[in-house]
Amino acid sequence: MAKQKKVVAEEPLEKQLWKTADKLRKNIDAAEYKHVVLGLIFLKYISDSFEEHYAKLLAGEGEYAGADPEDKDEYKAENVFFVPEYARWQFLQNNAKGSQIAVRDPEGKDVIVAIGGAVDNAMDWIEKDNPPLKGVLPKVFARQNLDPTSLGELIDLVGNIALGDAKARSADVLGRVFEYFLGEFALAEGKQGGQFYTPRSVVELLVEMLEPYQGRVYDPCCGSGGMFVHSEKFVTEHQGRVNDISIYGQESNQTTWRLAKMNLAIRGIDSSQVKWNTEGSFLNDAHRDLKADYIIANPPFNVSDWGGELLRTDGRWQYGTPPTGNANFGWMQHFLHHLAPTGQAAVVLAKGALTSKSSGEGDIRKALVEGGVIDCIVNLPAKLFLNTQIPAGLWFMNRSRQGDDRFRDRRDEVLFIDARNLGFLVNRRTRELSDDDIKRIADTYHQWRNPGGSYADVPGFCMAAPLARVRELDYVLTPGRYVGLPDDEDEFDFPERFTALRAELAAQLSEEAALNQLIADNLAKIKV
Repeated sequence: MAKQKKVVAEEPLEKQLWKTADKLRKNIDAAEYKHVVLGLIFLKYISDSFEEHYAKLLAGEGEYAGADPEDKDEYKAENVFFVPEYARWQFLQNNAKGSQIAVRDPEGKDVIVAIGGAVDNAMDWIEKDNPPLKGVLPKVFARQNLDPTSLGELIDLVGNIALGDAKARSADVLGRVFEYFLGEFALAEGKQGGQFYTPRSVVELLVEMLEPYQGRVYDPCCGSGGMFVHSEKFVTEHQGRVNDISIYGQESNQTTWRLAKMNLAIRGIDSSQVKWNTEGSFLNDAHRDLKADYIIANPPFNVSDWGGELLRTDGRWQYGTPPTGNANFGWMQHFLHHLAPTGQAAVVLAKGALTSKSSGEGDIRKALVEGGVIDCIVNLPAKLFLNTQIPAGLWFMNRSRQGDDRFRDRRDEVLFIDARNLGFLVNRRTRELSDDDIKRIADTYHQWRNPGGSYADVPGFCMAAPLARVRELDYVLTPGRYVGLPDDEDEFDFPERFTALRAELAAQLSEEAALNQLIADNLAKIKV
């Protein structure tokens, strides 16, 4: 019988690029290296966009007859960033292997630099000619720990991402690579990385459940802007018009804010209302008067130094004053404060907020339930987040649950979904929700809230609990308390399960003993 040839699936482009880029990292920390790689991807994107429009202006046909391809206003009118001569990708790639590169800086001085200095100079030029990017772009390429040879190879690598494609495809490919790299850098940084990145599957779930088709989308702790990117992607994929949504955001970490501005610019999303200040949303609200149609947020869990002692009499605390030692219910009420009368919010919060009664948190949770704003609670699987092992849940809130032309009247019940057993392990430390998981959870929510939906309780997974039941359980909102056990749990065979677990444990103990012996034997061979 002929031996079948093994088919090897080709890795996605972004994964191939990541492996190569990571090899070039050498002794640079991921936290520092991400600005090098992501900065180059951004530079390639805006240069591609510029070159495409430059070619149209140079041809001078139709509406572009007589246009000057070096006139910045010609690009501004088309929402394209102007890229000056010494910042254009082709110039940098042509000189990527050179040690003596003649450039002109934004002050008009002619200087000789290495490739790192040439890229930093390019960033300076772009910021000078494009005020929306002022203070956003990284100038980290001339550092001593960044080997010029490796930088040249990295420029070649990025230069091959979207070879001469039209702007639409270039933006899509480069945007996808940018987002993938954000996730990989967050993984590489571990706990610190999670501060700027919410896992893709969690963001997609929030957006799919909320369905932000049009209106104002707000995230007061926006990280690298993933919530906005996926909101825009959702609208596009559902044949909507991207211009029907406008985004508002705030971030207290300037480095993270810069990543967000680049992440949005590479998608062509207006980020003019994404603000930065060191105080953050609570103490220095950059959108004080905003009433948003959608709020999508992943605030930091259980923050103790959030400035609560300075805000004891703040007007945002309509459901009770949050404790100074934990910001969770401060965030919740901050979101509600910014919701329009028919607005909706989707929020990631530490699971403890579902049950905590300390420092008045139980009373605030009761007030939220009785105030009719809690729509749905989703219990998430463990290991989804990079920066914490704290279990998390999703809160969906709605200021208008009495029913309208979009949704049915849901004032007398709350939907609980227990998704703890969904998802798959990417590696030992990280789990993701699959597309099917996301669809199952989102569809359950939509079937429940939409008029004429075919919702039905599923033991062990979901239950539409009447408010009377929530009161019986003293306003504890853990989904597992409501959904019960799956039907197949009735057939649980304890002796069989116990025997299997005991056999598994014995095998693991035997393997441990063998490994310990192997280690001891190898140590004995070492001559001191």
